[in-house]
Amino acid sequence: MTRNAEGALILAAALMAAFGVALVNIAGQQPIGADVALTFFVMVTAFGALHAAVRRWAPKGTPYLLPLAALLAAVGLSEIYRLNPEMASLQKWWILIGAGLGILTLWGLSSVGTQILRRYRYIMLLLAMGLLVLPLLPQQWPLPIRGLAVNGSRLWVSLDLGFIEMRFQPGEIVKLLMVAFLASFLAERQAALTMRTRKVGPFEFPEPRQMIPILVAWFASFGVMVYQRDLGASLLLFSAFIAMMYAATGRNTYLVVGGGLFTIGAAAAWSAFAHVQTRLEAWLVPFEHYETTGYQISNGIFALASGSLSGTGLGLGRPSLIAFAPTDFIFAAVGEELGLVGSVLILAMYALIISVGMGIALRSRDLFRKLLAAGLTFTFGLQSLLIIGGIVRLFPLTGITLPFMSYGGSSLVANFVLIALLIRISHEERV
Repeated sequence: MTRNAEGALILAAALMAAFGVALVNIAGQQPIGADVALTFFVMVTAFGALHAAVRRWAPKGTPYLLPLAALLAAVGLSEIYRLNPEMASLQKWWILIGAGLGILTLWGLSSVGTQILRRYRYIMLLLAMGLLVLPLLPQQWPLPIRGLAVNGSRLWVSLDLGFIEMRFQPGEIVKLLMVAFLASFLAERQAALTMRTRKVGPFEFPEPRQMIPILVAWFASFGVMVYQRDLGASLLLFSAFIAMMYAATGRNTYLVVGGGLFTIGAAAAWSAFAHVQTRLEAWLVPFEHYETTGYQISNGIFALASGSLSGTGLGLGRPSLIAFAPTDFIFAAVGEELGLVGSVLILAMYALIISVGMGIALRSRDLFRKLLAAGLTFTFGLQSLLIIGGIVRLFPLTGITLPFMSYGGSSLVANFVLIALLIRISHEERV
């Protein structure tokens, strides 16, 4: 696919977002006003600028990722506008900010390449650790940056700039930093980690000292996230750790041991945290707890069922009955109004992004870039799988967001940077 075709698809995505907002207004018997034009302007500006940045700083990068991200963002923005116009206004700002950071990523790596991330891995690790502890700051103290507790979880940071208060989740950026650190560490120590010098039962492991830095990094980040009650991010980080270890070494031992540790950790979390027990009950028997913990999952299932094959039509469903629909359950809201056909198309777009990302990893000749692309794609794919699987009851809900579609600035910004990194990696492999 050519760059011109990429630009045309981005324009089509912007038109689709504007058309979606117009349909919502028509369904609500509201006049088609400035929101339609503003939605089109934001989408064209954000993704058009990213498209221009790719032409300038990564001209040989893959042309498939930006249009797919734009299409997902268009569907998400239309549905968020249908659910809560005020949230949609904020989402437009986050799209612009995310695109800006994606452009900054492409520009910053244009002269030094992604290998700069490999050289400064321990700086990234320290930065990740620093960001992780920010939500643990006191909520009341004189400094302008404070930790916030939302729904019992300490995941948020408030930054008071005087004229505006910004809230964000540092954990979203931490995932990118930790994947980059793991890719750099594993690329350097691949040979040592592949050697079999210690045997524990049927399993063979490398020298323990080779594992110390990576285990310290993982336990520190995992422990802080568990303390913050961010079990969804903890699961993502743990899974990325195991997947990248396997990708670097090809050793089945890491998969088996990782699966065992996951089982032990899941059992410990179930016994130690009441909110984990609540989520498991809501997952297993949601209709028995419809009035309490199963309300959200039950209504999500009802919404998907009422959507049938072709959906009720954008703006004609009742997704407002679903709790936290713009964030946790936007897939259920879209499934009701666009039906099975729309849901399958959305799943296909996520599958294509994952396929393109893994293709970049497989074609990469440099081990660091291979592991970085694989780790980024794996976290993106697993996050999408966990939230969609949670809605259709394949897994318990984890509280994470659906990339590019859910309302949420931190996740949206992080995914723009993720896409920019994948495009840059694909460019470097073709130069």
